[in-house]
Amino acid sequence: MEAAQGKSVKRYRRQELDSEEQMPSIAEDEEVEEYVPLRKRRQMEEERRLLLRDRLQTAAQQPLSDDPVTAHAHPPVDGEAAAPASSASQQPKQSLLAAAAKTRKTQPAETEQEKQLREEQQIMADLQRKQALRSAMENAQGITYSRSLSTGWKPPLKVRRQSAEQAQQLRDRFHIIVEGQHLLPPILDFKDMKFPAAVLRQLTAKNITRPTPIQMQGLPIILSGRDMIGVAFTGSGKTLVFTLPMLMMALQEEVRLPLVRGEGPVGLIVCPSRELARQTHEVVMGYIDSLKKDGFPELRALLAMGGIDMREQMDGIRQGVHVVVATPGRLKDLLSKKRLNLEICKYLCLDEADRMVDASGFEEDVREILSYFKSQRQTLMFSATMPVKVKAFAESALVDPVTVNVGRAGAANLDVIQEVEYVKQEAKLVYLLECLQKTAPPVLIFAEKQTDVDDVHEYLMSKDVDAVAVHGQKTQEERAEAIDQFKAGKADVLVATDVASKGLDFPDIQHVINFDMPSEIENYVHRIGRTGRCGKTGIATSFINKNQSESILLDLKHLLKEAKQRIPPVLMALDDPMEQWEALEKASGSKGCSYCGGLGHRVGDCPKLHSDTREKQRKNKDYFGADGYGAEM
Repeated sequence: MEAAQGKSVKRYRRQELDSEEQMPSIAEDEEVEEYVPLRKRRQMEEERRLLLRDRLQTAAQQPLSDDPVTAHAHPPVDGEAAAPASSASQQPKQSLLAAAAKTRKTQPAETEQEKQLREEQQIMADLQRKQALRSAMENAQGITYSRSLSTGWKPPLKVRRQSAEQAQQLRDRFHIIVEGQHLLPPILDFKDMKFPAAVLRQLTAKNITRPTPIQMQGLPIILSGRDMIGVAFTGSGKTLVFTLPMLMMALQEEVRLPLVRGEGPVGLIVCPSRELARQTHEVVMGYIDSLKKDGFPELRALLAMGGIDMREQMDGIRQGVHVVVATPGRLKDLLSKKRLNLEICKYLCLDEADRMVDASGFEEDVREILSYFKSQRQTLMFSATMPVKVKAFAESALVDPVTVNVGRAGAANLDVIQEVEYVKQEAKLVYLLECLQKTAPPVLIFAEKQTDVDDVHEYLMSKDVDAVAVHGQKTQEERAEAIDQFKAGKADVLVATDVASKGLDFPDIQHVINFDMPSEIENYVHRIGRTGRCGKTGIATSFINKNQSESILLDLKHLLKEAKQRIPPVLMALDDPMEQWEALEKASGSKGCSYCGGLGHRVGDCPKLHSDTREKQRKNKDYFGADGYGAEM
């Protein structure tokens, strides 16, 4: 017990000594500052404040003088540094609210256009705050890729030796705009892209002798393994840009290690419509057959879309498939039933990407498809219209992407002569026969509703016009047969809804007729793009009347103005609110609507944005909540 008490005493004394050592020592010759009571400090501060106030009042009553002696006539207060000569330092302190109010008064007043532009920027920022377009596993685990895939392809030495200035001169010559890092120069010949002779022979058979601008720049970028967003006008040859590199990658994998039973695909192309998927599959099969004739290993391609009995194609899937061209619905079905897997898939292309990743399109389907990928892939996105909002969202799925743009995104093909005519609703069918006399067949007629397609088709058949019709309510066999007859020249007129407006290639069409205007200007651009393809000139005639909304008519007016086409008086007479935005658009670089790409309205008035918002609210509606099903009954 004594020992314990001794230890406790020693521990106490050591702590006491330590505390004494840590206390700061005061030197003998050091002066200690005298303590001033709080009351006295407040009194001294009040005296200084009163003295300063009197001095400022005296200075304000005296006239200003340039004499520096007069300016500093009053000596500083004791214990206070001399005040600077600037008038700002002599002002008394003021609250933050008073300073903010004074700043607002001194700044120029914000115009109504500037205020609206600031609100639009906030709207676009809110729309782009979406989860990245990646698989659920990648988003959950935070998996990101920093390097693009390596394919081993390199351009010829003469191309690699080109300087950056020479490459930019070529891009300026062909009006190619490129965004990205470590860019490859454009290549002006298919031979320099190192395609096999079988591919070059098939290109010659298709009367394709030299690459188009999007092919000049896009093919080298994709062949090197880079992710890419391609935007070019309709009929510019975008399909070749993503099909040829995919076939080269599949051929390379087959030569290295042939596919075994149940493997594949190596490349995947997803299209928004059956007709476009069927057309792309036909292009792919043409080059596969050409390669097979030259003794290359056989490549197998699969067309997966609704309306096809997949039991007939299961034998091909079991053997191993190299390339799959599919629509989202059928592809999801095959993946969920494990009839197809993406374990070795390294190549993904979204054709008509603006439709694929749009809020009203297949965004959720694309997310589900991406969840089946097991490793990094090369991702490509192509479209003729790519609004800023969709482009920014799409870039979240790409690794170090390169954007290749030929012309303005959403601009009309300049090889198409656009004619707009005011026709009353009851006179459309009669006037349609007169429009068919403008050019020789084949002619493509677009209508907005399926019932209108059937009415126009029956009317033309009653007038002894060889016509076929395509819309979503027809079976796949009927749709395929109608398009085949039209392409083969057995039918002079094809009447269709917008299912035939995106991506379909009809090289011989000279005339496109819009029986009625679409609800969105993007669909108009795709419709008239079915003519004027591959450098040919075409005509597009559009019927308008009072049934169309003023928003779509203003978009049409500005599109005609941009393409230097004739603007009819009925459009010129419209009250155009965009005229007051011209100066501000040049300064800000923001032209038209950033959401849909229309030039005749702003984001706040975008009909597509309002439609997508209502559709999103309908999908997210809680039918068992306070605002749901019970409230409507």
